[in-house]
Amino acid sequence: MEEENILETNSLETDNFENNIRPQSLKEYVGQEEITKNLSVFIEASKIRNESLDHVLLYGPPGLGKTTLAHIIANELGVNIKTASGPSIEKSGDLAAILSTLEPGDVLFIDEIHRMPKFIEEILYPAMEDFEMDLVLNTDGKSRNIKIDLPPFTLVGATTRAGDISSPLRDRFGIVSKLQYYTEEELLQIVNRTSRVLAMPIEESAARLIAQRCRKTPRIANRLFKRIRDFALVENVEQISKKLAEDSLKRLKVDDYGLDAIDIEYLTSLITKFNGGPVGVETIATSIGEEVSTVEDVVEPFLLQEGFIKRTPRGRVAENKAYEHLQIDHYTTLF
Repeated sequence: MEEENILETNSLETDNFENNIRPQSLKEYVGQEEITKNLSVFIEASKIRNESLDHVLLYGPPGLGKTTLAHIIANELGVNIKTASGPSIEKSGDLAAILSTLEPGDVLFIDEIHRMPKFIEEILYPAMEDFEMDLVLNTDGKSRNIKIDLPPFTLVGATTRAGDISSPLRDRFGIVSKLQYYTEEELLQIVNRTSRVLAMPIEESAARLIAQRCRKTPRIANRLFKRIRDFALVENVEQISKKLAEDSLKRLKVDDYGLDAIDIEYLTSLITKFNGGPVGVETIATSIGEEVSTVEDVVEPFLLQEGFIKRTPRGRVAENKAYEHLQIDHYTTLF
């Protein structure tokens, strides 16, 4: 695999704040207050010691700001960030190519770190602990070990499945933080900020509507805002009104609770095809034509958080809230 396919470098010369939806500093970052306050202390302390920041593991459902925090950490430290994803690191040479490009103090961000092969993890251990890498080279039928010294760096790992990370790897992160779902008020701030950045005014009631229907997730809030902005531009209106937002969300098939077409299909299938469960996630995924990973990482976290479903040893089960939301009589599915 070519190095340019697995590694992306972002210099300190970032785009102007107003041209970038992502916040560039901890002060601009909305939500996750406990995490950002602690990171601020840890970053300042590392600067005082003139040492690289301890390795950071960020975990939680998708869309809550893990990638954004990784870039902010690099900005706050005043260093470059290099990014890669776990599945793209398939060989020891891929990891060596990434690590060899690091400068002292750089941040290496690995998204979906739980999907990194186990043998790659083992090569990463000494790199994280001692800033050195041991490689085994086979030449002319003979094997020889090569030790490569690395500059001090900070690894920031992001995952939606902290439980899939092995204990030896997890224990090597000095800072471990779980990102939580956002409150409506925090999401309202994010929508209003996106409105300013994209130069599309929005009524307060419309902004709140998006905040209420974005599944408590900033990424979804921004995505909905962009799509509603498209409707506004085509209809040649200069400000997003509540009515326009309502009509747009209806066309996008986002209901009053923020559930989209896939969520509704999931709940409907669980209730009508499997009598509310219990049923395995693989069976549900097949019934709605989605990948198991998509169901587990994207669909289920919010449904679980909000009490629409529950996990049991025998499989997924629909809760009363799901029946009420879909307006399905609980008892009609039993016969």
